[in-house]
Amino acid sequence: MAEKLKVTLVKSPIGAVPKQVKTIEALGLKKMHKTVELPDNPAVRGMIWHVKHLVKVEEI
Repeated sequence: MAEKLKVTLVKSPIGAVPKQVKTIEALGLKKMHKTVELPDNPAVRGMIWHVKHLVKVEEI
């Protein structure tokens, strides 16, 4: 398992389920094509799994 994950918002959450919009915000993503580095742990992986159609994930 990688130490960190690089998560990029690639699709707009406009029109997404409200729970998914809040998950995107909780991941720290505010604008399209912005990237955040997050620790690789089960909690973050679970959040990413719920919005996998909106984000791109790379292991660092």
